[in-house]
Amino acid sequence: MTTRKTILITGASSGLGRGMALEFAKMGRDLALCARRVDRLEALKIELEAINPSIRVSVKALDVTCHQQVFDVFEQFKQQLGSIDRIILNAGMGKGAAIGTGHFEANKQTAETNFIGLLAQAEAAMAIFRAQNSGHLVTMSSVSAVRGFRRALTVYAATKAAVTSLTEGIRIDVMHTPMRVSCIHPGFIRSEINDHVEKVPFIVDTDVGCRAIVKAIEAEKANSFVPTWPWAVLHWVLRVMPQAWIRKMS
Repeated sequence: MTTRKTILITGASSGLGRGMALEFAKMGRDLALCARRVDRLEALKIELEAINPSIRVSVKALDVTCHQQVFDVFEQFKQQLGSIDRIILNAGMGKGAAIGTGHFEANKQTAETNFIGLLAQAEAAMAIFRAQNSGHLVTMSSVSAVRGFRRALTVYAATKAAVTSLTEGIRIDVMHTPMRVSCIHPGFIRSEINDHVEKVPFIVDTDVGCRAIVKAIEAEKANSFVPTWPWAVLHWVLRVMPQAWIRKMS
C-alpha cells in the first residue's frame, strides 16, 4: 500500500477534520489544512507541530461555497508542498428543517455546502491528481446516505446520498489508473455538528471516531462504514427498514 505523505483536509478547524489532522500528525504525514476559521487553524498548526516537529503543516482560509477560492487554495497548497498525495473533502454542515416549514435558506445552505461545495472541491482535487497521474480522493458521506430521513436530516441525508453517488462516478471514471477514490460513511460520531443532540444511538467520542475514519482511509477501500461496529452491519438494516420505523428513529 502506498504511503500518502502529503494530505490536504478541508473543514479542518474543528470536529472530524481536526481529529483526522491529529491522527495523521502522529503518523508523520505533512498536512495542508483549510477552513473558514483561520484562528482555529493556526492554533491547530501549533498543536500538530508539537505532536510531531518533523512534519510540515500549512494552513489557509477557505469557504467551500466560494468556488474559485477552492481551486486557488488547492493549487496554492500544491505549489507550496510540491505535490498532494491525498485530499479529504470533509467540509460540510447540518443545518435544516422539515421541508415546507419555512426554513428554505437553512436547507439551501446545507445543500450548497455539502454538495455544490463538495463538487467544486472534487473538481479541484481531481484536476491535481490527473496532472500528477496519482493521488487518493476521499469524500465524507454519511450512514444517512442510505435512506431518506425526516426533519433536520431530510436535506442533509439527500446531500450525502449525492456525495456517495458522485464519488462512485469519479471512481468508475478513473478506474485502472494510479488514482484511488474512497467514500467514508461515518455513523454517529460526537462533533460540533451534533453536540446539541443529547440522545443518539451508538454514538462514539470524536477521537474514537476519527481513529476509525483514518484507519478506513488508509485502507483505501471504495466504501467504508465507520466505526465498523455497528455500522458495517446496520447500514444494510437501514436500507430495508420500514418507513414507519425510520420515522420513529429521526
